[in-house]
Amino acid sequence: MMKQFWKDMGIAAVLGLIVPSVLLAGVVSIGSERRELPVQTEPILQTETVMLTDATEMEMTISVLKENGEVMQMPLRDYLTKVVLAEMPVSFETEALKAQTVVARTYTIRAATGAAKHQEAAVCTQSTCCQAYLEETAFLERGGKEEDVQRIRQIVESTGGQVLTYDGKLIEATYFSCSGGSTEDAVAVWGTDVPYLQSVASPGEEHATHYTDTVTFSAIELQSQLGMELPGKPSDWFGPATYTSGGGVENMDIGGKIFSGTQLRSLLGLRSTAFEVSIDGDTITITTRGFGHRVGMSQYGADAMAARGSTYPEILTYYYQGTQLVQYAD
Repeated sequence: MMKQFWKDMGIAAVLGLIVPSVLLAGVVSIGSERRELPVQTEPILQTETVMLTDATEMEMTISVLKENGEVMQMPLRDYLTKVVLAEMPVSFETEALKAQTVVARTYTIRAATGAAKHQEAAVCTQSTCCQAYLEETAFLERGGKEEDVQRIRQIVESTGGQVLTYDGKLIEATYFSCSGGSTEDAVAVWGTDVPYLQSVASPGEEHATHYTDTVTFSAIELQSQLGMELPGKPSDWFGPATYTSGGGVENMDIGGKIFSGTQLRSLLGLRSTAFEVSIDGDTITITTRGFGHRVGMSQYGADAMAARGSTYPEILTYYYQGTQLVQYAD
């Protein structure tokens, strides 16, 4: 019955006839009620959906773990404003910022409904763990304008309650800075195939700050980073490599040992798994394309799509194929 409900929700969303409902669980406060549900830590998970019939009278509060260990309680809308201020340049197109807001809301509610990485809170303020977070005061101190803060608040309001689902469940709403031309399949990065996290072309990102980057190692430095001694000259170290459908390194032979692209990204501190290696004597230069895990929505790609006239629902359904944009009350 619940599956049929969400199927009907998706149809209604397309027709513009949606009636707000609420997805609730995890470390969430609805009014004065607080529930604690099991914490999930796997990278790709499905969460249970729960419908609340009196949604319009309820306000969702998110628990947020700060760097100093303090747990804050704040309205979801306030939290999303801080996330969008931190995650995406306010100079980006409005439709891209709307897409970012929906993705951030989906990520947050999914974390709060059973996929949180922390037992004491739904999310934290660490970008390397959950989502980036920037207080409005800090944004202004860094040269931001009050009108930009108000613009983001309006964008959060204008997309109020909208989340992405697949087969009636909140999606794993992963996103990153730029792809370098193509996003990556989830299976290539995390080993789990996810139908809505598939590789797609992402043109128009060439102006991104880290569209390409280079990092250089000496022969000694590379061996130290890899944690192994390599015989002979650097030109002899690198064997055949295989590549993913998204253009990332799947596996690479170095000194007879097979490393995955994700292993090399971690060991060598690379910005992405899409990279090429060049060797000049004892110097190894690695050139990367893109910045991030490259799974899900590219932020610079979303901005490029918006600049070409795409709406935020079109951006979202392009990067998360087969998903539905539905409404829930926040």
